Amino acid sequence: MPSDPVRDIAAAWERERPGTPVSSIGIVTSIWQLAKLFGDDRRRVLARAGVDTATLDLLSVLRRSGAPYTLSTREIGRRSMITAGAVSQRVARAEREGLVARHPAQGRPRTVEVTLTETGHEVVEATVDQVLHREAELLDGLDPARQDQLTDLLRTLLQDVQQRLGDDRLTHVGDD
Repeated sequence: MPSDPVRDIAAAWERERPGTPVSSIGIVTSIWQLAKLFGDDRRRVLARAGVDTATLDLLSVLRRSGAPYTLSTREIGRRSMITAGAVSQRVARAEREGLVARHPAQGRPRTVEVTLTETGHEVVEATVDQVLHREAELLDGLDPARQDQLTDLLRTLLQDVQQRLGDDRLTHVGDD
């Protein structure tokens, strides 16, 4: 049987500390390693496309909102699960690049709305295709039935861990 570093870690802990629960090591270590690999690969794909993760997230939130691809900064923060300061930074950077436009909300002068520009729409369409095609390619080692099964298992695990921790926030890997 080929060497499995994760299994080797669990076996070493069992040997050195009999009775220590090690069943989580195979799952948690694999999830962390996969998150790193997927995150690093996504950053490479985005770098080739000339888009950073934060900008893609902003453009994607606007694109998924449907026509007219406009949301308040508060709604962007809620949907992206980021702070108002982070929204402001992302919007300012994307506005400088011509990807979004900011304007006061009609009838609500203290509310700022952000709209995806035509250029921003083109960038998000091309970039999302690249990212999702690449990630689908990376998952090709599992047939569709196993992908569905893994999706269900991970959803169940995520919901259970969120409940146990009392934390239902979803953030990007590595974010606080």
